[in-house]
Amino acid sequence: MPPIEVFAPAKVNLALHVTGRRADGYHLLDSLVAFAPFGDHLTLVPAPALSLTVTGPEGTGVPEGPENLVLRAAALLSGAAAITLDKRLPAASGIGGGSSDAAATLRGLSLLRGASLPEDRGLELGADVPMCLDPRPARVRGIGEDITPVTLPPLPAVLVNPRVSVPTPAVFKALTARDNPPMAPIPGFASTTDCIDWLAGQRNDLETPAKAIAPGIAAALSALAALPGCRLARMSGSGATCFGLFATLTEAETALTHLRATRSEWWSACGALGDQRALSQARRA
Repeated sequence: MPPIEVFAPAKVNLALHVTGRRADGYHLLDSLVAFAPFGDHLTLVPAPALSLTVTGPEGTGVPEGPENLVLRAAALLSGAAAITLDKRLPAASGIGGGSSDAAATLRGLSLLRGASLPEDRGLELGADVPMCLDPRPARVRGIGEDITPVTLPPLPAVLVNPRVSVPTPAVFKALTARDNPPMAPIPGFASTTDCIDWLAGQRNDLETPAKAIAPGIAAALSALAALPGCRLARMSGSGATCFGLFATLTEAETALTHLRATRSEWWSACGALGDQRALSQARRA
């Protein structure tokens, strides 16, 4: 069988409301998620044993041992394969890189070996894995298991990571309120700008504690907000990656050029979030 190539797109929390906490300590969330046309790439080749090789511009320091979610996902399917992970998203950065890699591994092995996906759709690997198995816009509630697909217009965006570390447990621990209002009902959007205007009335409840832990996040948000044409700047997930939304992809691409001219040390990327046509093209790449 020829190698299987799988795309693992970046996941962006357009809004993230913390609405409660279960007795077992898991936080309850209400989040609107969209996926980007850029991300990591995995190649799976039939092999007598399971192995992982990490390459790519963001691969330095990414473990190749059993702690990597790729190998943990493969173990769920008892999948023997030689897997190469071309790491293009910064690790532990709030855009679901590891979870998307795990989901891509499950999709790839199901094709390579004909294995069935886990009944919990990978939830035991992490709350973001089930949503990454089907990378399209969705409202995600509970601890990540309640997923409702939604229709969004393409959202041109610039993503930036200021190269700071933000431990997710520390961010949740620093929350001052855990029983916050959920998102408003998601309407039908007539245009990209209508969607951005609605998003401006929502929140990421993890943004304030994350900025207190890592002031570099505030710098990234300020830099995005100052870009020409930026209509909304917000942090994704628990950080440190932030995004700016624009009315058109041309505006976003121009803004990215401005940003890279002054912040070349930051990781940055540009694309239309939720654009399924662009995402399907990237999947085939």
